[in-house]
Amino acid sequence: MSQARSTLDERAPDRADAEGTPPGTLEPSRVRGDPSAAAQRVTVIRPASRWPHLDLSELWHYRELLWTLVWRDVAVRYKQTFLGVAWAILVPAFTALIYVIIFGKFANFPSGGTPYPSLVIAGVIPMQYFASALTLSSMSLLANLPLVTKVYFPRTLLPLAGVTVPLVDLMVGLPVLIAVMAYYGTWPAGWEAALAPVFIGLAFMAVLGIGFLLSAVNVRFRDVRYMIPVFLQVLPLLSGVMFAVDQIPVKWQWILSVNPMTTVISGWRWAVLDGTPPEPGQAALGFAVTFLLFFGGLAVFRSSEPRFADTI
Repeated sequence: MSQARSTLDERAPDRADAEGTPPGTLEPSRVRGDPSAAAQRVTVIRPASRWPHLDLSELWHYRELLWTLVWRDVAVRYKQTFLGVAWAILVPAFTALIYVIIFGKFANFPSGGTPYPSLVIAGVIPMQYFASALTLSSMSLLANLPLVTKVYFPRTLLPLAGVTVPLVDLMVGLPVLIAVMAYYGTWPAGWEAALAPVFIGLAFMAVLGIGFLLSAVNVRFRDVRYMIPVFLQVLPLLSGVMFAVDQIPVKWQWILSVNPMTTVISGWRWAVLDGTPPEPGQAALGFAVTFLLFFGGLAVFRSSEPRFADTI
């Protein structure tokens, strides 16, 4: 021990002389330093604000984590399946086939002059996205429990990743819609085709807001996992997937317009099938409800966020 101490004592003057400062003292610039340089070395972690807002700069900083979460879920989604990503095509195709047989042939639901298979498949694809995104986002916190309890990152990334993953399935399922459109000749006729992404964005915003709400509630009450399948069974009927919304009585059109997915499906059909445009007042109601769902869900998520790690 004495030999090691003497070695250190002998090296200290040499190091100090090389740096131009007396041994046993620190360089003043290293203690006080430039305020801007000190600010770059200090990271202050504060509780997240409970106001319903998204810190876009922080989300951008963690964009690689978001990409990792999305890619992980996409890779695991069809891992060890025989058909793999083909399920993203088969699920909407089989669902549309059942709807065409039951509701088109036997129940004779109104289609408003659009070939019924085109009408149905154009409604099934955004509805399948909404159902998958709702399931993933509502369970996102519980599915990533080790991350929530041990590592700091914006918790909003988890529901955001949950609603982003099904976009891959939506893109893969579009060839089914294109094939049906080609068979029946139901192509968009004008500029409204450019608005198709707007209605998918509306579905994205609505399901993200609901995902914020349900994921926060699911941390405390585990009933959410049982409630969602029941809700998704009746949602297609309440969204006009099996029929043309403009063919039902006006009173019921306004009632269904409270559901944002009614505006999404009606607008999407108008954009890609050259169908009847959505009634402006009803569409405005759907957009308004979407914004309320988004900011309301975000507010609940933010207010509950400080307690996630303790409650989950």
